[in-house]
Amino acid sequence: MDDISNEEPEFIDEYFRKKPKKHGREWKVVDAPYLFAPVADTHAHLDMLRNPALALARAGVHNVQFVEAMVDPLGSEGEITFSDLDGWIQQAQLYIRQMSTRICGQGWHSVPRVRISVGVHPHVAKDWCSAARANILTKLCDKRVSAVGEIGLDYHYDYSPRDVQRSVFAEQVQIANEAHLPVILHVREAFDDAYSIMQEIGWASAGTLLHCYTSDAQEIVRWVEAGCYVAFGGAFTFKKLDQIRQAAKLVPSDKLLLETDAPFMTPEPFRGIECEPAHTIWTAERVMEEVIPNSTDVQRRELLERIFENSTDLLDREPTEWQRGSICTAQL
Repeated sequence: MDDISNEEPEFIDEYFRKKPKKHGREWKVVDAPYLFAPVADTHAHLDMLRNPALALARAGVHNVQFVEAMVDPLGSEGEITFSDLDGWIQQAQLYIRQMSTRICGQGWHSVPRVRISVGVHPHVAKDWCSAARANILTKLCDKRVSAVGEIGLDYHYDYSPRDVQRSVFAEQVQIANEAHLPVILHVREAFDDAYSIMQEIGWASAGTLLHCYTSDAQEIVRWVEAGCYVAFGGAFTFKKLDQIRQAAKLVPSDKLLLETDAPFMTPEPFRGIECEPAHTIWTAERVMEEVIPNSTDVQRRELLERIFENSTDLLDREPTEWQRGSICTAQL
C-alpha cells in the first residue's frame, strides 16, 4: 500500500494529476491513455474514498463502465456503501455535467454500473461471530450483491491469528457455494494454505477471482489450472515488479481481469495519491503493452472487450435463485 497524503487537493474535473515533487506545489496534468473499449474495475473500496461520487464520475468519463465495490461488514464503514450508493450515483451524474468533455470523443458520460461484494477480510477475521455470519447472509440477499469477498488469508500482517483466518475463510467459501455466488480472494504470503482450503471446501461453482495478484509466474499456474479469474491492479505498473507482468502472460484471455483496489495501489505515474476506479485505464494500457506487445489497434480492442466481458460475466449476473428464494424474501 502506498502512503496517501491527507493534504491532496480535490479537483472537480476529469484530469489525472501527478503529485508534486518534493517541496513543489504544482500538480501536473498527465494526458490519459486512449483505449479502444470499455474497462471494468473489479475491486474498489468506494467507502474509503474521500469523495466516492466524484470518483465514479471521473471513472465514467474515462469509459470505466463497471465497478465492483467491496464491503466488509466488520469494517469501520461496513454499512455506508449499501446506504449511500444510490446517492453517490446521483451526485456523480451532476459532477459529469460539470466536467469538460474534451477527452470524451466517444461521448462517454455515464456513471459506471456498480455491484457489491460482501465478505470479512482476513485482517478482521478475529472478530468473526454468529452475528457477523448472520449479517453477511442478510447482505447477500441484497440483489446489488454479486460476490462474496474479499475473503482469504494474509500472513504478511497477521492481524488475525492464522488458524482463525483459515477457519473464517473456509466458512465464507461455504456460504458463497450455498448462495451460488463467486468468491473474491485476498491471498498474501499464504498461497499454499489458501489453495488447500479451496481444494478441501470446493472451488466456488459460480467462479473464483484471485484479487490483486502480486506473486510470480510459477505460483499462478495452479490457480489458472483450477479455473480462477486473475485480476491485476496498480502493482502491475510498478517498475520493480516484473514478476507480476510475467505471471499475467500465463493467464488465459478469458480469465484476465483488471482492478484498482482503490484507494490503494495507485498505478504509475501517480503513486502516493488516492487511487480511484478511473485509474484502471492506466493499468489496462500497461497490460496491453505486456500481454500483447506490438499489437494492432484491432487486437488491443479485442482483448479489452474480452476482459470487460470477463468482468461482467462473473460479477454482473442476474440475482441467483438463492437470492430470490424464501430465505432472502423473509430477511428483506
